Amino acid sequence: MQKRAQPKQWNDWRWQLRNRVRLPGGLDELLGTSSEQVGPLRKVARIYRFAITPYYLSLFDPRDESDPIRLQCIPDAREIDCETGGTEDPLEEETHSPVPGLIQRYRDRCLVTVTNRCAVYCRHCNRKRLWRRRESCLSDVEVERIARHIEKSHSIREVIFSGGDPLTLSDPRLGKILARLRSIPRIEVLRLGSRIPAVMPMRITDDLCRMLRSHRPIWFLTQFNHPREITREAADACDRLLSAGIPVLNQSVLLRGVNDNFRTMQDLLYGLERISVKPYYLFHCDPVQGSDHFQVDIWEGMRIMEQLWKSTSGLCLPRYVADMPGTKGKVPLQPVMLL
Repeated sequence: MQKRAQPKQWNDWRWQLRNRVRLPGGLDELLGTSSEQVGPLRKVARIYRFAITPYYLSLFDPRDESDPIRLQCIPDAREIDCETGGTEDPLEEETHSPVPGLIQRYRDRCLVTVTNRCAVYCRHCNRKRLWRRRESCLSDVEVERIARHIEKSHSIREVIFSGGDPLTLSDPRLGKILARLRSIPRIEVLRLGSRIPAVMPMRITDDLCRMLRSHRPIWFLTQFNHPREITREAADACDRLLSAGIPVLNQSVLLRGVNDNFRTMQDLLYGLERISVKPYYLFHCDPVQGSDHFQVDIWEGMRIMEQLWKSTSGLCLPRYVADMPGTKGKVPLQPVMLL
């Protein structure tokens, strides 16, 4: 697809978004296999939608079933295997949603799901339940309802914008939402969670960075899970954010077949350090329904972390945690190391 696109098109995030591979029928051409082989994957895609930007597609060989980047975005028949465990809402977010689009699991901060749309739908996502609804974003009425709820709170000081991916919205639309919640006197800090630098880095434009800069202090949290995602384009995107005075942190997810070994994880962390992105969290994969094939044994995760602690600069080390349901928060996962 890159060969068919003009450079101006390829570097236009709107073109990338419009030209995502996304219909179940598109799997046949994408994977280059017979309809009989692709059939089960199309069945998954009818339940849990999928989309892949041309850029992210260019990072892997779709015919290699074990490619670590492919595993993150191509539907897998195991996602709808009735034998798998997990729940649709492993963190019990729906229980802690006082108004649509707002999740408050902690006293001093809340999360706003501004949209259920992503540039690329990661198969390990803990909010796959939202994919069953049509792609949409919060309306002005919904944003105002959220703002009024936050205004009544005497403890919320930080708002996290997530989704879906907030950066699939246009600059004006996203800017309007940020401005409304920034206008609440008690709100001190904004956070923006987005996988865009890894899957569609051309979205990080100078105009976007100027808009975000106007809402500082704002922290940008992204998700790189494999060293091959750290491309020149991704590095440039992060550099634009950093140059605008916006700190960039990374939250990886430990995924079987993707990054569940010491060497891959070390290469990822070193790569993040090189582009000045601070490794923040390494999440144990949430037990979302249909994610069994991504689950790594917790003790194996701690073993990898122990190897990293012994051989890797502290600046590169994330905190390995499991996010627990409800208001229980993030539980550190670390072995007792003897000298």
